[in-house]
Amino acid sequence: MSHEHEFTSRVVWTGDRGEGTRTYRGYDRTWDIATLGKPVTHCSNDPRLGGDPSLPNPEDLLLSSLSACHMLWYLHLASAAGIVVTSYEDEPVGVGESTPDGAGRFVRAVLRPVIAVQEGADLVRAEAIHHEISRVCFIARSVNFPVTYEPRFVVG
Repeated sequence: MSHEHEFTSRVVWTGDRGEGTRTYRGYDRTWDIATLGKPVTHCSNDPRLGGDPSLPNPEDLLLSSLSACHMLWYLHLASAAGIVVTSYEDEPVGVGESTPDGAGRFVRAVLRPVIAVQEGADLVRAEAIHHEISRVCFIARSVNFPVTYEPRFVVG
C-alpha cells in the first residue's frame, strides 16, 4: 500500500525593481526558496536568459536534486549490501535542448560519482547498485529523461 507525502516550499519572487514587469528588461529573474525551519536559498534564472550566474537556477536545482537523491539511496543500499562507503562526490552533467521559441527541456543526465569504499568491497555489486536506484528514488522516478551512471570507485 502506498502512502502520500506532502512536501512544501515557499517561492517568493525578489526581482521587482519598483516597476514590476512593466518592461521585459525592467525586472530581475531572482527569487528565494524558503522551507520551514531551513535556510533560505537565493536563486536566479539561467544566465543565458538574464539571470545572475552566481546563484542557482532551476536547472541547477533539478540536476542537484537528482544527484542527491541518487546518492542517498546509494549510501543506503550500499550499507545494506555490506559495502562501506567512506566518501561520495558527484559532478553530474545534465544536457538540455532549447527550441527556437525558447522552450527547453532536459534530454538526458549523467551521474558521475567518485565513491571511496573500504578495501575488500565487492566492486561488481557496488556498481550494480546504481542501476537499482531508479526504482526507488523520488526524483529519478519523477523525471522523464534518461539518466545514466559513470561511477568511479576508489578503494582504500
